[in-house]
Amino acid sequence: MPRSDLPFGSEFSPDQVDLPTLLELAEKHRGDISAFEEAIRKQYFERNDTSEENKKKLANNTRLSMIAYGLIERDVSLTEFGKGLYLLRDNLDEFYKQFAQHILLKLKGMSLVQCVLDLEMAGETFTRRKLKRWLNERGIYVPPNGRHDSTMKLWLEKAGVFKDWRVNQDRLAEVAGISIQKFDALATLTKPQRDFLKALANVGGGGPYAWTEITRMAEELYGTEFTEGNVPKTVLYPLERAGYITLQRGTKAPGRGAKPFLVCTTPAFDQSILEPLLEQVESQVNPDLRPLLRQPLANILEKLNSDDRHIAGLALEALAFKLMRLLDLDYVSTRLRGDETGGAEVDLIFQSSRLVFSRWQVQCKNTGRVRLDDVAKEVGLANFLKSNVIVIITTGEISSEARRFATKTMQDTNLCIVVIDGADIKAIRDDPYAIIPVMEREAKTAMRLKTLPHNG
Repeated sequence: MPRSDLPFGSEFSPDQVDLPTLLELAEKHRGDISAFEEAIRKQYFERNDTSEENKKKLANNTRLSMIAYGLIERDVSLTEFGKGLYLLRDNLDEFYKQFAQHILLKLKGMSLVQCVLDLEMAGETFTRRKLKRWLNERGIYVPPNGRHDSTMKLWLEKAGVFKDWRVNQDRLAEVAGISIQKFDALATLTKPQRDFLKALANVGGGGPYAWTEITRMAEELYGTEFTEGNVPKTVLYPLERAGYITLQRGTKAPGRGAKPFLVCTTPAFDQSILEPLLEQVESQVNPDLRPLLRQPLANILEKLNSDDRHIAGLALEALAFKLMRLLDLDYVSTRLRGDETGGAEVDLIFQSSRLVFSRWQVQCKNTGRVRLDDVAKEVGLANFLKSNVIVIITTGEISSEARRFATKTMQDTNLCIVVIDGADIKAIRDDPYAIIPVMEREAKTAMRLKTLPHNG
């Protein structure tokens, strides 16, 4: 089972323990794991109605949680962050503010906040099950039965960032040093733009630096490819508009061309904040998809007609997510993205473990017609992916040859092939739950094709 991307937090919520006291105990028993865990057991779990062995396990969980939250080392010595927090234990307002900032910037707390806000903006009823699912879709794994998310929320609540599961955005900006809108904007930066900022952060200081030096560093550190003639247009100007850098024109040397732009950072470029947030953005699955997932299906369908192929590709991916969510399927991975296919197609994998396990292979095509070879390609990949169901979604039509091939495949194999065309999408746009009769229609077709012959 994969490890959680949010820190382990068993027996570590503020409802169970007092953090300033825990830090004092760690400082007192520095280097002595047994003495530290015994002190925790006596302080917090002595009265629990359970066995002595289990009380020791609870105390051990608290120690492990403090390690996961970056407060102590494994030998129960305070980390550098833990030492700083220890010195603030008599100033609780600042104490919890600093701890919350640490969670937001270093422990993927901003991603948790962002996901909660996404649920709210999408008009979804909040449940923790749904939150974990949305986190997993963004590449942030949280165990189904774990309390990692709720423990983190409770610590952020101590600093006023949350009240229940509602986000106080003004307090968030004050604690994190950046607004959620700025964090959202980071997610929409391209990889070259993000890598340029990370390289600039590694250089340190405010500049000025020749942009060619920064791109060379980004190429060496991150393997980023920059097209030299396009860097001003695709990287420098967008980052200047976003407020992270300023540009100065180089002077022209005698007999030579103009010197490259000189880059300086702005007050908005705070390395201590920007670098960890960029890491959070990059750990997410296609973070620039997020704004579309917040929107109604009708808006997504509208963007399929965008002249910008990147936007049209993202809309295709968002369409697949929306439709598969309506079926309560769990996202697994993306095989091809819109920006990698010029907006032509997107392939995603979903699965379900309800009652029986099934894997769904989904292809969206923003084309006028799905042809036989489009279906054949998916059938060929299904064996490799071990898929049970192929879903082909198109804004156009399914050709008669493609339908005949799908029928023949279902007759001869254990695969089910679901085809959703432009007319179906229009019906779903008008009423999202129209996907249910559409899927029932496809299921009845598959059942009819796979009817077992009668003996007799």
